[in-house]
Amino acid sequence: MFKEDLLKGKRILVTGGGSGLGKEMSRYFLQYGAEVLICGRRVSVLEETAKELMDEQGGSVKCYGLDIRGAQDVDNTINEIFEEGPIHGLVNNAAGNFISRTEDLSHRGFDAIASIVFHGTFYVTHSVGKRWLELGMGGNIISILATWVWTGGAFTVPSAMSKSGIYSMTQSLATEWGKTGIRINAIAPGPFPTEGAWARLSPGQDPDKASSDSSSYSQNPMGRVGEMEELGNLATFLMSDGCNYLNGQCIAIDGAEYLTGGNFYKSLSPLKDEDWDAIRDTIKTTNDKDKAKRSV
Repeated sequence: MFKEDLLKGKRILVTGGGSGLGKEMSRYFLQYGAEVLICGRRVSVLEETAKELMDEQGGSVKCYGLDIRGAQDVDNTINEIFEEGPIHGLVNNAAGNFISRTEDLSHRGFDAIASIVFHGTFYVTHSVGKRWLELGMGGNIISILATWVWTGGAFTVPSAMSKSGIYSMTQSLATEWGKTGIRINAIAPGPFPTEGAWARLSPGQDPDKASSDSSSYSQNPMGRVGEMEELGNLATFLMSDGCNYLNGQCIAIDGAEYLTGGNFYKSLSPLKDEDWDAIRDTIKTTNDKDKAKRSV
């Protein structure tokens, strides 16, 4: 739906760009001519993604190992990137989440989510934004949120609180930085099945099955989950120069699911103690596997 060179000449940084939604958005930015920079904690995953995308699309994808929870690490990496050349766009995609009854949530569990979604997103935004201001250039920021910023998120309270804070940051900086040429908007995706998110938010369910059998997703008004092309198109549109007056907005792309009151609470509220015990065990197993991968 776009011209092939729509993003030509732009350098776009995607946090958490090695997998999931970040990888898919990077794919579309690359397709439309941008130079893509991806960062994340697992360098091996980033390198695999970069190779896959360049083999598929051509162009350039650069990798930066970065844990956005460390403010100084963030600033060092952003400084390294800007020394090579300024970026034109930033996608705040890196996140973490899991389902839990709030009474079962530990302070450590809360901090694990807030340190990435709330603190980390601000660290990256602040580090990039202040360099744009110093250079006197505009820029474009997209933050990936959730429809919980409007409805709240039972059983995902740390994420709902943190993403709501980033929504407030989006609105605040849109007004504070608007006159400088920096735009900041957000996307609130509905159900777009990815392996990482599905393992923690829908334990035991197969994301591939949810995607291939989307016609059975009857709780959504459109009767299906989202397709990555649809998210990629929206992110590409927001990152392009054709909508420069769009600022400070959060756009839901969820088939109108959140307008029905959302379905997360409806599916989780009937669960019993033994169900939550099983969910905790499943999530722990997933986390242990991820830790093992990172240590390799």
